[in-house]
Amino acid sequence: MKILLTGGTGFIGHRLMSHLRGHHQLAVLSRSPNKVYQRLGHDIEALPSLETLDNLDRFDAVINLAGEPIADRRWSQAQKDRICQSRWQLTRQLVDKLKAGQHPPKVLISGSAVGFYGRQGDTLVDEDSHPHPEFSHEVCARWESLAMAAASEQTRVCLIRLGMVLGAEGGALKKMLPGYRFGLGGPIGSGKQYMSWIHIEDVVNLILFLLDHEECSGAFNATAPEPVTNEQFSHNLAQILGKPHFARIPAWSMKLLFGEMADLLLTGQRVMPVRLQQAGFHFRYPTLDKALKETLGIMHNT
Repeated sequence: MKILLTGGTGFIGHRLMSHLRGHHQLAVLSRSPNKVYQRLGHDIEALPSLETLDNLDRFDAVINLAGEPIADRRWSQAQKDRICQSRWQLTRQLVDKLKAGQHPPKVLISGSAVGFYGRQGDTLVDEDSHPHPEFSHEVCARWESLAMAAASEQTRVCLIRLGMVLGAEGGALKKMLPGYRFGLGGPIGSGKQYMSWIHIEDVVNLILFLLDHEECSGAFNATAPEPVTNEQFSHNLAQILGKPHFARIPAWSMKLLFGEMADLLLTGQRVMPVRLQQAGFHFRYPTLDKALKETLGIMHNT
């Protein structure tokens, strides 16, 4: 299979590449081809721009994982614009190129996030749940709408609404660990907000699953079937590290530091992967305890 990947040098993309290479012909879209070769090797085709392509007919599949991290910094207006355009602009370009051909790729797998649902309290959320209108929903809804424009009799579109991805190489857990290792980790705000998470190996496996299962299309919640409260997550993490768990980060300090972006951390969603499970996907790491132990074991051994 010939696959075009965006975000190939990122946290998820890099891990995905290690599973795809050797089995498929791979091209990675990146403004820095040298970075692609350095991180992924010279057997990968690096595309500096979509402008060099008239269409995407030479590819069987497109996996779109690119996007500015949403929770890395305070949401200034400029940062909000970067978050939106890094997702919307590229997705629009990909879909335009895909629709320009006569024999387009058979599948487009495009990223999204559980932020699509906005704040949901402790209500169980599935793919049909009604979203709460706020910035994270607006970003994801537009992103998904642009991707779905590629859907046709020739091309199916799968949207993966990612929760917090747990892995040794990056993501939120890597940023949280220093505080916890010093015994300073603890819940954020009330700690009652739900966290929908997924192990990075399950992210990779569900992408491979969606590539192979031609009956799958539409939105899929890419979260483990055991969402937990922030308090539970924090307690499990501290316990596995053998560290105390008495610190608590007050909501006001998060709002002072991060402004509107703090809402992402202080509110949450209790998301269930209903459509993935109905399709027959099995999670390798369905429980938080197992996922954290595997991830922290890798971190300890590296």
